Amino acid sequence: MASQTRVKYHSDTCQDFMAEAWEYLEQDDLLQASEKGWGAAEQAVKAAAEARGWTHDGHRQLYTAIDRLVQETGDGNIRRAFSMARDLHINFYDGIMPRETVDAYLFEIGELVEKLERLRA
Repeated sequence: MASQTRVKYHSDTCQDFMAEAWEYLEQDDLLQASEKGWGAAEQAVKAAAEARGWTHDGHRQLYTAIDRLVQETGDGNIRRAFSMARDLHINFYDGIMPRETVDAYLFEIGELVEKLERLRA
């Protein structure tokens, strides 16, 4: 059974992280923008998984949830956007992405967040 409290926690955290990602990007802090983008995507998946009663405690479970969401919706862009989020997570450590790429990936993650929010509602 899904815990509505946990679903709300993940959803609220996702929204906070997404807002912070854009703020960091505006400040040209690409590392923090990248990590907050990853965090927003991760929390969005956790909210959707929690709402369905799926486990989501580790990276493997997150990818399993992504696969299940793609199967449920037929929307492969869910997987593509989550892969972009993973790339942003890597960027946090390596600092290899230019601002334009971080910006474009955050836009895609914002779309993913909205899509998963609608699926959860």
